[in-house]
Amino acid sequence: MKHPRSRVNRRDLMRFRRPRTEPSAPNPVGPDALGSGDLLKASRPAMGSYFEIRVPANAPGAIKLAERVLDRIDQLEDQLTVYRDDSEVSRLNARAHEEPVVVEPGLFALLERAVAIGALTGGAYDVTSGALSLAWGFHRGPKRVPDPETLASARERTGQHLLRLDPAQRTVQFDRPGVAINLGSIGKGYAIDCAVKLVSEYWWPTSALIHGGRSSLFAFGSAPGQWGGRWRVALRNPFNPEVPLGELYLRNRAMGTSGTDFQQFEAGGRRFGHIIDPRTGEPPTEGPASVTVLAPTAAEADALSTAFYLLGPDAASAYVQEHPEIGAIFVNAGPTDNSPSVLTLGLSQEDYGLER
Repeated sequence: MKHPRSRVNRRDLMRFRRPRTEPSAPNPVGPDALGSGDLLKASRPAMGSYFEIRVPANAPGAIKLAERVLDRIDQLEDQLTVYRDDSEVSRLNARAHEEPVVVEPGLFALLERAVAIGALTGGAYDVTSGALSLAWGFHRGPKRVPDPETLASARERTGQHLLRLDPAQRTVQFDRPGVAINLGSIGKGYAIDCAVKLVSEYWWPTSALIHGGRSSLFAFGSAPGQWGGRWRVALRNPFNPEVPLGELYLRNRAMGTSGTDFQQFEAGGRRFGHIIDPRTGEPPTEGPASVTVLAPTAAEADALSTAFYLLGPDAASAYVQEHPEIGAIFVNAGPTDNSPSVLTLGLSQEDYGLER
């Protein structure tokens, strides 16, 4: 059986905003700016959340395209989930310590990308963190603080240095038993990227917005009604969801957000979030309320938002300076719930606007 569809692994920190009508922008557009007759919105539960595609309703083939996109996401969940023993990733985890395992080309490319991001972030992102998620009970439960022996064992089975990728044979092998690939911090973005690719191949030119639980999304093409315009997405305040912190302006760009409020537990007077630092094997004792990353692909945005959450703003700033295609937003507590601290890295006024 698939994992429960209602489970939410990442906080819904972004929401789509109906833009205000201002003299300087007489025809504001965005995901919620047009009437229901203007945008076709189709959604379906997947990957512990739900996915939605929004496309112009009057475009030829819009309904068929939406169905194909959601079907493709279902196929990817069947491949990537660790909640089913017969998925490709679960079979890989069960066999790769015994012999090299040939994997599907898209999955192999995703693992290569994940390893590259892990190297660039100094191990703050690690695709082999599955053993740690199991030890802390974030995978199959119950959530718990592991005893020292269990944690030490999980740490010994974590680290992408234990992963052997052979591009010539397209095989994956583990150096020891118990290594577990978990794509929870990149799989949702990868599914969105695959959906965007399907849109671009099926119907061009066009515009579309595809999101997974609103914590991951890709804005494809121009916002409906504005040639060359950007989709407008509100940056949600994690302390007061009714008061947005600002807007993101996106076109042919992805967004990913990480936070821990929805996946955490309390033990010994301390709260433990689901984002585990693969370098220490434990959730951080302190961290931002949320980290949002803008990137060329949704997979990259997802993985980097997790890595930046663990790295903190200084290391994230250094990364952004070396990778100008990346932008980031750190949200921390402020004097009041309506005025938290917002730090933007690598973003211009074309990307982001603070609320007035």
